[in-house]
Amino acid sequence: MASPKRTVLITGCSDGGCGSALAIAFHKAGWRVFASARNLSKLKAAGIETVQLDILSDTSIRSAVSHITTLTSGSLTCLVHNAGKLFTMPLSNVDVSKAKELFDLNVFSIITVTQAFLPLLRNAAPGAIIVINSSLSCTMPAMLPFAGIYSASKAAAAAIAQTFRVELAPFGIRTVNLLTGPVRTNIGENRPVEGKLPKDSIYAIAREEAQKVMDNTRWLRIIGPRRGGRRRWRGS
Repeated sequence: MASPKRTVLITGCSDGGCGSALAIAFHKAGWRVFASARNLSKLKAAGIETVQLDILSDTSIRSAVSHITTLTSGSLTCLVHNAGKLFTMPLSNVDVSKAKELFDLNVFSIITVTQAFLPLLRNAAPGAIIVINSSLSCTMPAMLPFAGIYSASKAAAAAIAQTFRVELAPFGIRTVNLLTGPVRTNIGENRPVEGKLPKDSIYAIAREEAQKVMDNTRWLRIIGPRRGGRRRWRGS
């Protein structure tokens, strides 16, 4: 008898993002993929199963757990936390309420979604995996101006990954932290639209250049891959 397909739920699978690429890669590798996001047209066309999941809604999370439990007889091999947003603003001008919203999405959703799907992961253990897509920007060499809140949220995500790794290993569940570097995605286009440098900012003297950094995420040039002795930006 053939063994059942390994299953994976991936958050943040909007077209053009890392999640979408991961969903397609898992699908090609023979996994049964459950992709969740706002826009999943390309993944549906590729024959990938989609799941309605708002990772900031307890009701939506419970509904997704129930749905996947029914489809998989209560088991999930892999949970990939990929959903998240970019945020750029000088720390001296950050609206803390907006920063808290980012942490809800980039950090606390990892805990709530993992808690909800933990019974399904335990049913797939040993061999179950949690993947947390943090960012190279949470490491000291890659922490850059105007990206402090984003980097801090990813550093928190990395800390959560490390803690889950230790806490869940005895139950046969591995945890992997992806320190993702510059890749070609639409994360820049999906950043918050209200990120405009305030008139009273201490960086107003260089407003045009500062705003270019914030609007175009050009700070990623610094950590882009080297080619011919120069660093080239490849998107974020």
